[in-house]
Amino acid sequence: MLNAAHAIWGIAALATAGVIVRPWRMPEAIWAVAGAVALVAFGLLPWRDALAGVERGVDVYLFLAGMMLLAELARQEGLFDWLATFAVEHARGSPHRLFALVYAVGTLVTVFMSNDATAVVLTPAVYAATRAAGAAPMPYLLVCAFIANAASFVLPISNPANLVVFGGAMPHLAAWLALFGLPSIAAIVATYLMLRFALREDLRRERIASAVPRPHLGRPGRWAAAGIAVTAAVLLVCSALDVRLGLPTFLCGVVTAAVILAATRQAPWGLVRPIAWGVLPLVAGLFVLVQALDRTGLIAALADLLAQGAQASQAGAAWATGLVLAFACNLMNNLPAGLIAGSVVATDHLPAGIAGAALIGVDLGPNLSVTGSLATILWLAAVRREGHDIGAWRFLGFGLMVMPPALILALAALIALAPQ
Repeated sequence: MLNAAHAIWGIAALATAGVIVRPWRMPEAIWAVAGAVALVAFGLLPWRDALAGVERGVDVYLFLAGMMLLAELARQEGLFDWLATFAVEHARGSPHRLFALVYAVGTLVTVFMSNDATAVVLTPAVYAATRAAGAAPMPYLLVCAFIANAASFVLPISNPANLVVFGGAMPHLAAWLALFGLPSIAAIVATYLMLRFALREDLRRERIASAVPRPHLGRPGRWAAAGIAVTAAVLLVCSALDVRLGLPTFLCGVVTAAVILAATRQAPWGLVRPIAWGVLPLVAGLFVLVQALDRTGLIAALADLLAQGAQASQAGAAWATGLVLAFACNLMNNLPAGLIAGSVVATDHLPAGIAGAALIGVDLGPNLSVTGSLATILWLAAVRREGHDIGAWRFLGFGLMVMPPALILALAALIALAPQ
């Protein structure tokens, strides 16, 4: 059994490393799926257990598919370009005001459309708008990277990792806001202040135009905005009624797409083809890897350790959980870390403060490094497509300034408010 456990840990480690490093530039999904297939092929995980692992992620797959449809609709109809240009226009030539406006737009997109939408769709729009204004794009692109994680626990819909961590035990909306409202504000404000301080010299040297050509937002673009607003309202109601979010998100995305495609008489292929569908098998493969880790006793051991810590000191266990997960995400990415944390949280009825600290660590911790979260990896890919790049060490320098204060303040707010 020990040798089998070692083999499972080794395959899981190699698959996770492949997802983060992407040897030979192969897609992340290939490594996660290859790890899952290897576990079954070598008899380390029965195929029925592997299938059960895949089935655990159905709600996440539906949520991601619906959000990706909405994000691609908004991109194709020019909604994000319009929002970015709106920010440049209202900055009136001030780089500091533009920084604040891009941060505000990124916060709204993250809160109501998930952090992946900010990373994938808003980033190219911000690049185009800042270039049109004659600004150096990188400070504003960094805003997209950091706010994508900092604002990702305002609502359950703000990050797919939220569904992973809580699974079927998602708190009601009122309980969620009571638990994460103040920590979210602390994280967003602290990230803004520290990032602006880190970029102070870049912003001081910046000169930007006070007016740029505004793209026309046609009727389909306004419909896409309305579809996003309706989706957000539907998901808030579902959260308040303790209804799983995946299927409603998917249905809202499909209905919005169908209405716009029918009205504009477009074929669906132009909408469906650009979407990064590889995210779905990536997440499914990671679910299987975590299912295998559960068989080794790792999840049970972590749950016992956490339960013992909670008995000794709930506040101490919450601090330890949040801090350890925050830094672990930067070693193994927040998706597998979130899946492990979700499995541990699901094994027992842990105090709300500890479960909440796990979520904050998984959501906010990845702001330390460029490989910490899927959203940041997608952001980096979007930046490189525009001909820019940022080294891992340079990003880490920003992360070391920005993430720890936000994490500490968010955890402190959570622990102060969480019922003991």
